[in-house]
Amino acid sequence: MRSIPVFDSIAAFREWRRDMLRQNKTVGFVPTMGALHEGHLGLVKTAKQECDAVVVSIFVNPAQFAPHEDLDQYPRTFDSDYASLVESKACSAILLPKISEMYPAGITLDRNQQRGAFVEVQGLSHQMEGIPRPHFFRGVATVVTKLFNIVQPERAYFGQKDAQQCVVIRAMIRDLLLPITMRAIPTAREADGMALSSRNRYLTPEMRKISTLLYKAITAAKEKVQNGASSRDEILEPAYKVIQQVKDEVQAQGAPFEIRLDYLSLVDVATLAEVETLEKDQAAVLSGAVYVGTTRLIDNVLINTNEL
Repeated sequence: MRSIPVFDSIAAFREWRRDMLRQNKTVGFVPTMGALHEGHLGLVKTAKQECDAVVVSIFVNPAQFAPHEDLDQYPRTFDSDYASLVESKACSAILLPKISEMYPAGITLDRNQQRGAFVEVQGLSHQMEGIPRPHFFRGVATVVTKLFNIVQPERAYFGQKDAQQCVVIRAMIRDLLLPITMRAIPTAREADGMALSSRNRYLTPEMRKISTLLYKAITAAKEKVQNGASSRDEILEPAYKVIQQVKDEVQAQGAPFEIRLDYLSLVDVATLAEVETLEKDQAAVLSGAVYVGTTRLIDNVLINTNEL
């Protein structure tokens, strides 16, 4: 079995990167928090098709978690992640940085107590996911900038499941004048439409059976657009109905968990501003978040565009 070099030292990784530069090899980069699934591996394989070498980072970033969120419980599965990357035959190096190197000034989950340099993308971080998680995109933008500085890739690959993240990072690359081409790859899904996510492993079999509700909801809303609807209320109405119906069924069955809608959103792709009236051919994102028990699921579908 082939082995993949694993770098937990930034200095050691930079030696490897300099060697790639000497060989005039292009580098593609897939940043992850580990707990890899077929969606991640699809990004790695796409990167390999377009680049000479592919770097995968595995780093559970504390700066994007709030004190009440699941940092300690977030799955850490390096052995199986490594085996999956070996099997993919597409990964050239794994970056496994230490928190102490990534945050030299230290890091606390309390944003008011954080010290050091952070990156914020204004105007695109406060909507959608940024409403319930106002700390989130500051943490994402900061860690991705740090990883870009370490890896210095020609291309970087992200999944469209995290739609707002794709828009934020694309804007960050543009505004910070980073010499990186970003690729947003369509969401990988199970056969029943469920978006692949590392957090899906938190779901019990009973929860998993009904966890397609969000995908069904936003798909129903997209169908409304395809049938000519343009007003926000008219578009989102079937989505709310789908979620309420499943919520009522779960409650009636006396299930040991609850369904709770966090939000549904219809935004313009470029500005992430909520759309009240969808214009003809206007590119938009239909997205949402829902709790199944304590597991928070997110998903989205695109309207009048194929890529973020």
